[in-house]
Amino acid sequence: MIILFFLSSGLFLGWSLGANDASNIFGTAVGSRMLRFKTAAIVASIFVILGAVIQGAGANHTLGKLGSVNTIAAAFTVALSAALTVYWMTRMSLPVSTSQAIVGAIIGWNFYTNNPTDLSVLSKIVSTWISGPILGGIFAVLLFMLVRLIFRKSRIHLLFKDSMVRLGLLVVGAFGAYSLGANNIANVMGVFTGAINLPPIDFGLFVLDSTQQLFFVGGVAIAIGIITYSRHVMETVGNTLMPLTPDAAIVVVLAQALVLFIFSSQGLSDAMQSIGLPGIPLVPVSSSQIVIGSIIGIGLYKGGKEIKYNILGSISLGWIATPMVAGVLTFFMLFFVNNVFKQDVGGDRSLVVVDDLKIEMGKSDNLQNNNADIIIETRPITIDTLNSSIIVGSTGNPIYENNSIKTELVILVLILIISLIVLSYFLYSYLKKDKNKLLHIKELEDKYHHKVKILEESLANRIIEQDDLDKELKFRQSEMITMAMSIIRKNEFLDNLKNEVIKIKTGIIDQEIRLKLNKLSLMITQDLSIDRDREKFQMHINEQNSNFIHQLEESFPSMTDNEKRLASMLRLNLSSKEIASILNISPKSVEMNRYRLRKKLKVDPKVNLTDFIRDF
Repeated sequence: MIILFFLSSGLFLGWSLGANDASNIFGTAVGSRMLRFKTAAIVASIFVILGAVIQGAGANHTLGKLGSVNTIAAAFTVALSAALTVYWMTRMSLPVSTSQAIVGAIIGWNFYTNNPTDLSVLSKIVSTWISGPILGGIFAVLLFMLVRLIFRKSRIHLLFKDSMVRLGLLVVGAFGAYSLGANNIANVMGVFTGAINLPPIDFGLFVLDSTQQLFFVGGVAIAIGIITYSRHVMETVGNTLMPLTPDAAIVVVLAQALVLFIFSSQGLSDAMQSIGLPGIPLVPVSSSQIVIGSIIGIGLYKGGKEIKYNILGSISLGWIATPMVAGVLTFFMLFFVNNVFKQDVGGDRSLVVVDDLKIEMGKSDNLQNNNADIIIETRPITIDTLNSSIIVGSTGNPIYENNSIKTELVILVLILIISLIVLSYFLYSYLKKDKNKLLHIKELEDKYHHKVKILEESLANRIIEQDDLDKELKFRQSEMITMAMSIIRKNEFLDNLKNEVIKIKTGIIDQEIRLKLNKLSLMITQDLSIDRDREKFQMHINEQNSNFIHQLEESFPSMTDNEKRLASMLRLNLSSKEIASILNISPKSVEMNRYRLRKKLKVDPKVNLTDFIRDF
């Protein structure tokens, strides 16, 4: 049980990693409803554990060279400091990297215990913080170009393409989860591998050594974080730095998985060395950094306009602050654990305890004269020595147990319990606060969707009304044009009839008949001058173009009624000849009126007068 207490900080760190970094793998797919959360969580949990157990040792080896944390209390403190750094910086909405937090915490342990920090290893790790995002960006651009080329050349049907994208997100996500477990498990359990030695477990087909058992436990913690708390992160992740299409999302996840796999593959590193090339540094790298590098790579390939550079600045600030905060926090927490609770944290801070006290006793009177030879063997306190430090007599039998060690153990257990309670309280507060935020966001979303629904219904009604108005307008225009054509045909008929009467009259000598023909011609002229249909037509034009005439009056107050009437007829796209027939005037008079109207409206000579009036 005591091991589980000490491992609690690492399990908390693993839970945090699963809750946050799973969004880098399946966030876009779940947020865009391309995959269900349940499917994504199950696949990610299985493959993150496989990656941790099968391929996690490579990155852990390099991390161990940075600082070999060799006591259980120190490992607990280092992991707890990294976990608290990740937790609090997440609470402050600053981007965090678990890899940077654990590296900073180990360096803090090196400073406190006066252990030298291997600068070559540190420079190798820091270089991956720079090369990782760059490599992710390069991979992302190349893969993005390849995916676009494949989709463009293959001419895949849209429905089939959607199915391919969904399957691709699932497969690439599984690979991403495997790579995340392989590379980042060292962040979670790496500091415990030097302090805890568990007996190997033989399953027949395979054997799990102590390190793999710890990595399995850490992988389970990551999986629990994915299942219990990554859903809201996945559903809200998305287009913070730059909007991504499903094709680009696959590319980003695949680029991230490739980089994580490269920096955790011992076989690939050995293969590079076998052909005379430098070996790949096997170090835990930040999946968040690689994702951001991949997104920026695609953004720069598209021109860089979609990248939100202000958010990129805050992300960079979080990357710089994370290792510094973790290192300082580790230093002070180690001081507290070492001096208040008297726990061994390794290095120059090792505590000396009596492990074996052998007394060669002579006579009883010599014992009183302090003539005893005492042999004392000292060693650092570890989980194996906490309960074995006793004092023995000359017969080899225990004289008494070291009660102070047991007391410290009880105190430590109590402190761990209190720490877990405090962490649970903060976690509960965080979850409750997040839940309230989600409820508030959901309430706002419901209100927003309700308003959108009302607006959509209102817009739909307006569109229907507008369609009805357009139909009515077209009907009225058609009706007026029909009426205008009827007037034109009637006037043409009467005009032709009048001309025929005049022709007939010229060939008639009988005076009485000539008088009757003159009377008929006069009646036709009067009918052309006083036309009821024309008056009705003019009334319809005025009703239909009331807004148009009102705008003309406001813009050009000096317009006459005849000019307004001419403008209304031009708006019906009637020719000068047709207008002349309706108004019973000559086409030449219409042309003169058009010229005056053009000058009054100040229409450019290059612009068609009818088009100007129709667009007015």
